[in-house]
Amino acid sequence: MILYLGIMLTSQVFDTTGSPALVSVPNDSDGNEVYTYNFPFTTRAQWKARLPKETLPLPSPVPYVVIHHSYTPAACYYSEECCQSMRSMQNFHMNDRGWWDIGYHFAVGSDGTAYEGRGWGILGAHALHFNNVSVGICLIGDWTNAVPPVRQLKTAQALIAAGVDRGYIKSDYKLVGHRQVRQTECPGDALFKEIQNWKHYSPFPASVDDLPEVIQLGK
Repeated sequence: MILYLGIMLTSQVFDTTGSPALVSVPNDSDGNEVYTYNFPFTTRAQWKARLPKETLPLPSPVPYVVIHHSYTPAACYYSEECCQSMRSMQNFHMNDRGWWDIGYHFAVGSDGTAYEGRGWGILGAHALHFNNVSVGICLIGDWTNAVPPVRQLKTAQALIAAGVDRGYIKSDYKLVGHRQVRQTECPGDALFKEIQNWKHYSPFPASVDDLPEVIQLGK
């Protein structure tokens, strides 16, 4: 594996076998600290993100991870295609929804790459009334009738593990689907069924009706 150390702007790095290598990316919120990921990772600069209108800090570590699907744009299988999907989602969220930035903290493509959205430590706009206790990860595509490719699922899980390692997500975090905290069909029936097999999946809250109890209990 190839490992780049030091402060640098990076692109996706692959070894000569085509497997993802360790990727080092600068963490803007922490000054000079550099994070190393063992999965393909694309920064905001690399997918040509617009600057956010504003940002607010997200209290860390958060107790929840919320899984989404994009529905549209559809699944993307190549870097250029996925970067375009990120720009499309950001434009929709900022221009049509009037949000400060793309709503998700991260998105994951069917190419097995994690794409930086708002990033760690920034308040998201992905789950109304639940944003200040969660990190939102979107699996790009419509996962109503089909489960995402294995590499997409594995990168999403590795991304969560990285968040735990870096102190942004609690080690005993609870994983939920978007539909459990908002009136929506997201993250699609097939993906929602899939994440119920993940280690940290929690059936509570079961619906938006449970949110007052979540807040009251501080869960």
